[in-house]
Formats: sequence, structure tokens, C-alpha cells
Amino acid sequence: MSLGNSPTGDRPSVGRALQQARLDAKLSVEQVSLSTRVRIPIIHAIEQDDFSRCGGDVYARGHVRTLARAVGLEAEDLVGQYDAEHGGRPVPTPAAPMFEAERIRPEPRRPNWTAAMVAAIVAVVGFVGFTVFSGGDEEPDGSAVAGESQGSDKPKDPDTGKDAGEDKQSPQPSESAVAGAPPDKVTLRIVAADGQSWISAQGADGRELEEGVLAQGDSVTVTDSEKIYLVLGNAGGVDLFVNGKQIAEDFQPGEVERLTYTKGDPEAG
Repeated sequence: MSLGNSPTGDRPSVGRALQQARLDAKLSVEQVSLSTRVRIPIIHAIEQDDFSRCGGDVYARGHVRTLARAVGLEAEDLVGQYDAEHGGRPVPTPAAPMFEAERIRPEPRRPNWTAAMVAAIVAVVGFVGFTVFSGGDEEPDGSAVAGESQGSDKPKDPDTGKDAGEDKQSPQPSESAVAGAPPDKVTLRIVAADGQSWISAQGADGRELEEGVLAQGDSVTVTDSEKIYLVLGNAGGVDLFVNGKQIAEDFQPGEVERLTYTKGDPEAG
């Protein structure tokens, strides 16, 4: 991808056009960044016709479109100019290699101390019971007494109070983690159904909930008490579930989409 190509004729370059329109609208870079969720260093670079920080042509076109709308320019015309200055419309690609270092890492599993304690208690009780039964005095009817003792002295499960192993069933997962989401929160589940997709999710207070690359088949769930701001890289390759409901959007492969969701029935902002 070439950087800083000079435009033909008297027409300003894409970056210069965005910068002049922002100044004419009396907007600071910080204000544009807040409204578009495009980072300040990337805006500065684009205004200098340096698109290397965007992560590829697909993301550069998305940033140009978003910034043009924010400063009052005709977005599609400016994207067309970008294509003309940088070798034409690119073929949609998955997330750029620069994001590979930010691949979402699962949180390390913490030791399950409760399960370990229960196992230790059951082992101790079982050992004591075995010692008592094998070394104690036998009753006249040994088989009957042994049977009664075994029925009454089985080690108890400290969680349920029942005999260990009795009515113990593995918990069954719900059909969807999102389907059981509390109604007083907004819950998003993002599934990379077709190729990789870069995502960024922030809460209502600007707190970063998730950011990185989802490999095909991976998914992530995020929640916030009020609102979630979502940026999708390869939006056309993503299945999106909001508050338990799948969103049917006409996203295109390789498109960058910026969405906002709140509690209740899904409504994109």
C-alpha cells in the first residue's frame, strides 16, 4: 500500500481534505476521536496521508468513510478518491496482521479450591469409615450389620448434605449464555462465523471490555450496565447476538462497522 500519494490536479489529498473539513467545522482531533471511536494517533496519521497505522486498505477505507461523515464530507466520494490514489478498491481481507499480537487471550483458570476441599474431606471420611468397619467388633449377623452401617455411614457431601455420589449430576449448560442475560444489563455475544474479525467493545464509561482478533469459530461475550460501543472489523463475517436476540444486519465482508447497543430490545445506534 503506498502512502502519502499526491492527488492529481488541484484536488486536495484525502488526508488534507479531512483535515481542512475538520478545521472548517471547528472540531478538534479529540472531539472527532470521541464521536467516531477512531484513535487520535490514527486520525493524525490519516490527515498526513499516512494510512500505515490503519492495518490495511479495508480498515483504511472504513476510517476514511467514518471520518468523512464526522466532519461533513461526502463519504463515498472521499472513499472513491482514496481507491483512485491507492490502486483501486481492495479485495476484502480478514483482520490485518498488525492485530495478531492482540489476539484475545482467555483468562487463566483459577484453582478450584472448593472442589479440592470437598475431595479431601470425602477422602478422609472414606478412609476413617473403612478403618472402623474393617477393625471393629463384628455383630452376630455380620452381613446385616455391615449393610446397615454402610448405608448410614457413607461420607456426606458438604454442599448438599446427601451421601456422596447420590443424586449428583453434572450441571447442564444453558442453550446460550446470552439468552440468560439479566434484563438490567446489555449483553453482546460476537461469533466469528466466516473468517477472522477484529473487534473492539467499550462500556458506557469508556472502559475497554474487549479488543483483539477473533479467529474463525471463536466467540466472546461482553456486558455493561448501560451501553456498549462496538467496532467490528470484518463485519460481514460476524454473527451478533444482542440481549439474547440475533441481529440480522446487511454487513459486508471486510467492512468496518461502528454500533451502539443498549438494554432491552436490540437497537443499533
